[in-house]
Amino acid sequence: MDIKKLKNKATWIAAWNAIRQNPLLLKAVSWCMKLAHWLKKGWDFISPKRFFTILDWYIIKKFIGTYIYSILLIISIAIVFDFNENLSKFTQYHAPWRAIIFDYYANFIPYYSNLFSPLFVFIAVIFFTSKLAGNSEIIAMLAAGVSFKRLMRPYMFSCVLISLTTFYLNSFVIPHGTVIRQNFEMLYRNSKKNTAAENVQLMVGKGTIAYIQHYDDKYKRGYGFCLDKFEDKKLVSHMTATEIQYDTISDSKYHWKARNWKIRTLKGLKEHIVSGNVKDTLILMEPADLVYSKGQQETFTSPELLDYISKQTSRGSGNVVQYEVEFHKRIAMSFASFILTTIGFSLSSRKRKGGMGLYLGIGLALSFGYIMLQTISSTFAINADTPPILAAWMPNIIFAVIAYFCYRKAPN
Repeated sequence: MDIKKLKNKATWIAAWNAIRQNPLLLKAVSWCMKLAHWLKKGWDFISPKRFFTILDWYIIKKFIGTYIYSILLIISIAIVFDFNENLSKFTQYHAPWRAIIFDYYANFIPYYSNLFSPLFVFIAVIFFTSKLAGNSEIIAMLAAGVSFKRLMRPYMFSCVLISLTTFYLNSFVIPHGTVIRQNFEMLYRNSKKNTAAENVQLMVGKGTIAYIQHYDDKYKRGYGFCLDKFEDKKLVSHMTATEIQYDTISDSKYHWKARNWKIRTLKGLKEHIVSGNVKDTLILMEPADLVYSKGQQETFTSPELLDYISKQTSRGSGNVVQYEVEFHKRIAMSFASFILTTIGFSLSSRKRKGGMGLYLGIGLALSFGYIMLQTISSTFAINADTPPILAAWMPNIIFAVIAYFCYRKAPN
């Protein structure tokens, strides 16, 4: 063993002597050592160990663990009730078990878990904080010199993790699952979905107006179509077609196939008429622009929502309020974790007689109050011309004021 060590040492000495004799190699090694030193300093600066102690990780594990446990418990109960309620419909419409499990409940769970995430956060905070207070653990922390403000750090870090997860699910994952779940409900729960539109008129480009007398979204087909183009408020082109069909297999969007078409081009007092049986044409509209169904905004990812809002606003459409509310609500809901955690921690951090029953009752009341206020404010935005961003953030503003007063009173 000693001989091996001596051989290794001799090898390293020989290598070092070779490096010293080569200036370029010596300079490269020097730069690598400096880089390693700065990387170590940078890691030490951003390392979680610098900001979090064993006590912090203890609280974070308790918080996240209780949060997940409350989701599993309440969603399990919700699934049992939902299955019991819909069993007759599943049987009536011969829903296969694979579709029930993977199309319906596999998307039911993340949707409602995310929808009631503020409720689960509040319950988790009150539940485990009341337990810590009941076991005199918070008293011991404060007696050891940990301030109330410092004690909030692991709670806020847990909220960052929950908020980022909530926002990602809301913006990119759940919308795709909602489409699958709604299609299942339409097939096996007789959930009516709007699949047709009458007398649709919209601006599809600058000075270009499209009109469809009847549109069937099931077959992506429209009847009684006309397309008018204007320049300087004068009609320069008028296209008609008895039927148009959206090309769903095209590599790009906006491809339509017109049947029995006729185009009249107007130049002063002259006109030129061209007609035919079938024509592939590019019209800047999609089936989603023609038919609106309840909850359609929930099926769009956040980038798709922004794109849809921008497109409809440029067309002068007023049917974008619910989409704007949905977009702002996804961001506002992510910040709800911080507000409700502050309220829950401030209420349950003191040891009182009677246990945690009172705190759980207050937590449930406040959580349902938050969700109800969110629904009411959204209704105001759609029906009472309230700005969408204000409607989405109104629950957060009101509860942020409550959280501030609770936080100020808690240390006393």
